[in-house]
Amino acid sequence: MTGAALGVAGRTGAPATFEIVATSPGRFAARGALNFGNAKRARSEGLQALRTASARDLEIDCSGISHSDSAGLAILLDWMSIMKRAGRPLCFANLPPGLLAVARISGVEEMLQKGV
Repeated sequence: MTGAALGVAGRTGAPATFEIVATSPGRFAARGALNFGNAKRARSEGLQALRTASARDLEIDCSGISHSDSAGLAILLDWMSIMKRAGRPLCFANLPPGLLAVARISGVEEMLQKGV
């Protein structure tokens, strides 16, 4: 499975991209900006990757997320909720400090770090 880069013009005019790439069965790497500018497409691409993974247990390495905002946090929480309803545990590894700060302010840091 390969990831798709999502191009969205950023503040500087340069494209802000996000991709989710399978690194092994059930394991993914998230890379690029995860924010309001690409939230709809990032959510869709991520769900497609997660739903088609062959493994039951899922993990996303978030160390490649370069920028995130509250929309990025909402996407991660949405993926968790959907996968939980599907009976497929999802956890996140290497959450960036900025994303954790938004999660802390929102009162969901522990849930985000534990996964479902």
